[in-house]
Amino acid sequence: MAFGLTRFVQGKKALRRSLSGIKEATLKCSTIPKGYFAVYVGEDQKKRHVVPLSYLNDPSFQDLLSMAEQEFGYEHPMGGLTIPCSEDIFIDITSQLN
Repeated sequence: MAFGLTRFVQGKKALRRSLSGIKEATLKCSTIPKGYFAVYVGEDQKKRHVVPLSYLNDPSFQDLLSMAEQEFGYEHPMGGLTIPCSEDIFIDITSQLN
């Protein structure tokens, strides 16, 4: 009986180690630096972009946010801020903001 319990505890510890490794990898992938936020851009296939918070003050970026509000309201399909324009337009606008 004790032999089975020992294996169970060892297996549980191994599972925790592997899950924590997956969790760390996911966090590294999805973390956003301080002072930035993520938006999803594109018409058919959405691509994630991380942009500085300072863009929120720019009138041209605010126009993009208005487009997002008109199309999606506050229910974004990607679970994050989704901007309904082509990626080329988005890159053109944000490159002017840099």
